[in-house]
Amino acid sequence: MTRKASSFAIASLTMLGTMSQTVAGGRPVECYEPVNRPAVYDTVYENVLVSPGGQVVDYDPPIYGTVERVEQIAPPRVTYEIVPAITRTVYHTVKVDDGGYAWEWRVIHGRKVLCKVWRKARYARVAETVVVEPERTRRIVLPAEYESVAREVLVRPERRRITEIAPSYQRVARRVMVQEGSTSWRRVHIPRHCRY
Repeated sequence: MTRKASSFAIASLTMLGTMSQTVAGGRPVECYEPVNRPAVYDTVYENVLVSPGGQVVDYDPPIYGTVERVEQIAPPRVTYEIVPAITRTVYHTVKVDDGGYAWEWRVIHGRKVLCKVWRKARYARVAETVVVEPERTRRIVLPAEYESVAREVLVRPERRRITEIAPSYQRVARRVMVQEGSTSWRRVHIPRHCRY
């Protein structure tokens, strides 16, 4: 019972008591009894959020591999080098002494005497270096140079998969008040022999 209804019921009882005593000269003519009506409840079913849902992200990292390629590491170029002269040794026989008469000391029969003698011409073998081909500058063309080089390449890029998860609900029962309880007054029949 609410406070307002309770106040109303007390005021009504006071008024009825006053009226009864005045009209009947202190004897009850009419009587009332309180009638309580209980509150009315009902069961209400509601969907309650259990999980708000969201997103799940699956991540696959990128995959790399190695590829070998033949790459040029030096371009074609021209260089020069000195080719030394080619020589050989030639031998000649040359006269080193013309010969002829000369004086020389000799010992003959134990006596030292100065004699005039004839000498032949003398020859010697002499080496001579002869240039067969002179020194020269040679032009050299060098071809391009290549080398096998390993490079890292992307085989598969990274992948992201987003899965949406819906929110989930659960049906629950809840008691709710449909009508508040109240108190009213009901007239009570009093037999005539009980009035005096």
